[in-house]
Amino acid sequence: MTDWDPKHTLDSLGVGRKEKKRPARVAEAVKEELSLLLLQKIRDPDVANIAIARVEVSDDLKYAKIHYRVRGGDKARHLAAKGMERARGFMRSHLAKTLNLRYTPALQFYYDETGDKVEEVEQLLREIAKENKSNEDS
Repeated sequence: MTDWDPKHTLDSLGVGRKEKKRPARVAEAVKEELSLLLLQKIRDPDVANIAIARVEVSDDLKYAKIHYRVRGGDKARHLAAKGMERARGFMRSHLAKTLNLRYTPALQFYYDETGDKVEEVEQLLREIAKENKSNEDS
């Protein structure tokens, strides 16, 4: 007869699992390094207004999703996407030199639409407040 282990049972069900610590630490290190790199070393004007919003690293540390924001409209967003693709190799080689990892994660870039969505919601709320005020005045 085998001993029943409640922790093993809960882990097998996925209950009580926390985010893996190492991928979170690597994601934070990648975010910091890329932010510094964008500010100090990359001279491409297409990526001048880019800010790294967040980084997600896969559990095996082989892939990193880089979510970025850029000031400006759709044209600036399009140019930033092209600039990030051009700088991908440079960024990855920089990460390989600075981070002491067995594998340097492959970088995947995504535009972070959170700021745009927040702006849309704020605009809707301003319109609602304006309508409410005009209804109260009538």
